[in-house]
Amino acid sequence: MKTISTAKAPAAVGPSSQAIETGDFLFLSGQIPLVPETGLLVSEKIGDQTEQVMKNMRAVCEAAGGSLSKIVKCTVFMTDLSQFQTMNEIYARHFGDHKPARSTVQVAALPRGSAVEIEAIMYLK
Repeated sequence: MKTISTAKAPAAVGPSSQAIETGDFLFLSGQIPLVPETGLLVSEKIGDQTEQVMKNMRAVCEAAGGSLSKIVKCTVFMTDLSQFQTMNEIYARHFGDHKPARSTVQVAALPRGSAVEIEAIMYLK
């Protein structure tokens, strides 16, 4: 196993890693919309938050030598599914024609007051 870390994404919140590489896969911890340089939420808006989460995911993927196009599975956690359409439009734009398997669930709360968190599995080969 190998720990992946980059300053281009926020440090892990709590006792976890940004990602762990094992075998042919990279397991990305849930990314929340923190700005790497400040450690603060990008904004309260779901669109801005989703955009930042995707940037953070891209940075971790690239640190492992991959890209968003290598992600095979995402789990999206949201505190308000009524905002799903906005999140989904931004998510889809970042993935383009690539469509990883995905689950989306509503949760009571997320770290640091985030409205969205996304975790992913990337195929490395």
